[in-house]
Amino acid sequence: MMSIFDCTGFDWDKANVEKNWQKHRVSPFECEEAFFNEPFYVNEDERHSEKETRYYALGRTSAGRLLFIVFTIRGRLIRVVSARNMSRKEREVYKSL
Repeated sequence: MMSIFDCTGFDWDKANVEKNWQKHRVSPFECEEAFFNEPFYVNEDERHSEKETRYYALGRTSAGRLLFIVFTIRGRLIRVVSARNMSRKEREVYKSL
């Protein structure tokens, strides 16, 4: 199974980029930043992994925005499915890391 640490970049789907911007005002740049800032928490999203393994992540941008990101790994690329601000419960989990 491919690990996030084996990934070499990002694969952006135009429709997902537009959806994330329209619904949540999250840019691809902000998503990418979150993968490189600490703390960064990743877990498998078993409930939504029917066709391919999906993961969710809790991370922060360099400006301090706290994001909840759903992604998959295709080949050696991270493909963000959705991104939004963390909920109150997610922020509590993130701050305890």
